Amino acid sequence: MILPITLTVAGAAALINIWLMMRVGQVRVSEKVSIGDGGNENVIRRMRAHSNYIESAPFVLILVGLIELASPTSPTWLWIVGGLYLLGRVAHGIGMDDGKFGKGRMIGTLVTMLTLLGLGAYAIAIPYLG
Repeated sequence: MILPITLTVAGAAALINIWLMMRVGQVRVSEKVSIGDGGNENVIRRMRAHSNYIESAPFVLILVGLIELASPTSPTWLWIVGGLYLLGRVAHGIGMDDGKFGKGRMIGTLVTMLTLLGLGAYAIAIPYLG
């Protein structure tokens, strides 16, 4: 069985992960921090953006996959939710460079929390909906 939504979102999520990893590497080189964070705020911000992504992406991908498996068709709303989640994570990654709780970081955090809440609640409800 091919799961087009899950495959697309997972593939894009992998690319975002690589992008976040590269951003950590770039700041490590520019700040001359080889291992750990060296107490450097720029390195810490980039590492936290990547870590924060890793903390939520597996749950979103698992939920998207299970919801897609449980659905007789590929629901359009699931494509939209997956896309919004990925855009939110990019906004969060960029927003973390600011050092404040700016727009990008706030949007990314809010989108991630709403995505997890919505997908989680829907996954719980699926067995009881019909």
